[in-house]
Amino acid sequence: MTGEARIIDGKATAAALRAEIGREVAAIEANRGIVPGLHVVLVGEDPASKVYVASKEKLAVEVGMNSVAHRLPAETTEAQLLAKLAELNADDSVDGILVQLPLPKHIDTGRIIDAIDPAKDVDGLHPINAGLLAGGKNGLVPCTPLGCMLLLKQALPSLSGLDAVVIGRSELVGRPVAQLLLQADCTVTIAHSRTRDLAAVVKRADIVIAAVGRPRMVKGDWIKPGATVIDVGINRLPDGKLTGDVDFAEAVKVAGTITPVPGGVGPMTIACLLKNTLTAFHARRG
Repeated sequence: MTGEARIIDGKATAAALRAEIGREVAAIEANRGIVPGLHVVLVGEDPASKVYVASKEKLAVEVGMNSVAHRLPAETTEAQLLAKLAELNADDSVDGILVQLPLPKHIDTGRIIDAIDPAKDVDGLHPINAGLLAGGKNGLVPCTPLGCMLLLKQALPSLSGLDAVVIGRSELVGRPVAQLLLQADCTVTIAHSRTRDLAAVVKRADIVIAAVGRPRMVKGDWIKPGATVIDVGINRLPDGKLTGDVDFAEAVKVAGTITPVPGGVGPMTIACLLKNTLTAFHARRG
C-alpha cells in the first residue's frame, strides 16, 4: 500500500451532528414549547473535570438545550450527592443526568452511578443500560463508544463480517464498543495487557479500536495494511503535547483510515452526550 491513510475528521463530524441536534431541538421547541434538559453534576475542583463540564454546558446551550451545571464542594458527602441525584431523578424537566468522573475518593462511584435514573443516564453507565446493550436491546449507550461507531460508519460502507480488535476492556469504552461492533455484525476480539502476542492479534484486524491509555503503544507494524484505526487514547506527554494510544506517525503510513489525536474521537464524545440527551427526551416524553 502506498501513500498515507485518510484522516477521519472528528471535529467536522461532531459539528455536523451538533447542527442536526440543534435543528431537532428547535423543532421540538416550536411544536411543543419545551426543550430537553441536561444537568451535569461536578463534585470538587479537579481542573480537567472543570474544563469538561464548562465545555459540555457551552455546547448544550449552543444546540438550544436547557443546560444546568450543579457544582458541589469537594467535601460533599456521599449522602448529600445521593440526595441531589434523587432530586434530579424526580424533576420532570430533567431529561439527562451526568455525574462528572472521577469523584472524590470518599464517594463510592458505583453507588452514585446506580442511583441515577437509567432513563436519564446519558453517560450510559447504569447497570440496566449496560445490560440492555449486552442483550442487544435499546438503552442509553456510553458516549465515547457511540462516537467511535459513528466515525466507523462514516469511514466504512459496511461493517458486516469485518474483523475488529478492541484493545482495552474498560466499562467506559472497551466493553461497550465491543458490544456495538457485535451488533454491527463484526467478528470481535477484546484484547488487553495480558493478551499473548498482542501485535499479531491486532495485525489481523480490519478495524482496530485502541482504548488502553498507554501513549503510542500500537505501532505501525501492528496494523494490517488498509485497516481502519480508531484511537480513543488521550495521553499527555511530559512536553504537554497530547498523543493517542496509536503511534500516529507510523500507523498513518499503513492504515486505510485513521483518527488523529486530538481532533478524532474526543469531539464526538460531547456531541454524543447531546445525542443521548435527545434520545432520553424522546423515550421519556414521546
